[in-house]
Amino acid sequence: MLLPKPSLAILFSAALVAAPAFATTTTHKSSASHKASAHASTSSTHSRYARRPKAKSHKLHGQQAIESSRVMEIQQALIREHYFTGEANGNWDATTQAAMQKYQADQGWQTRLIPDSRALKKLGLGPDYSGAINAEGASFTPPAPASTIPPSQASGFAAAAGVDH
Repeated sequence: MLLPKPSLAILFSAALVAAPAFATTTTHKSSASHKASAHASTSSTHSRYARRPKAKSHKLHGQQAIESSRVMEIQQALIREHYFTGEANGNWDATTQAAMQKYQADQGWQTRLIPDSRALKKLGLGPDYSGAINAEGASFTPPAPASTIPPSQASGFAAAAGVDH
């Protein structure tokens, strides 16, 4: 037997209202046992959520300091670019940090105390790939000009790109 939607809604509402009336209740005979059981359940519940995880020893990740030889390279590059005066001493001191911050700010980059990778590359101190596995036979020459591509191949590229000459 199918009931119309309004009567289903009324039936469902009545069931929700009547549900608490059918709920079972328990009474405790002594108030002392009630307080003890309530306290036990409360303390176990609260302590479960109140516990803090044991403090783990903080493990440092990544590079913690700049090596002295690298600092000397940075200082020499900053001297060459007229941002650092004096001699390169290999100490990442306040003068070196200020020079690096000024250099980075003048380039429009972030000015944190840690050198920006773009700044290091622009100073000529970028990564060295000469020791890479495929570096020995690699050719780092620019590609040949488009005029050296055979006409049949160039027309195939144009057709694939949907460009008419």
